[in-house]
Amino acid sequence: MQQQATATEQTIPTSNYWDGFITETEAADYLCQSVRTMQKWRVTGFGPSFYKPGRSVRYRRRDLRIWAEGRRRRNTSQA
Repeated sequence: MQQQATATEQTIPTSNYWDGFITETEAADYLCQSVRTMQKWRVTGFGPSFYKPGRSVRYRRRDLRIWAEGRRRRNTSQA
């Protein structure tokens, strides 16, 4: 019984998981987009929020999820 509870606890993401930073490539995979699309979105201001510590680009998992949920539509008529 103890082992089952431990396995279940490990599958539930903690708040640290959602607040963690990921690379541009990992963010593109998460959103099922190409890295080039992510780059274009940054230039146009369309995509999710990002962080730029120095020369690298990082995304926070929570920001990606919030952005993706905001793009959710029920049908093609919705703008």
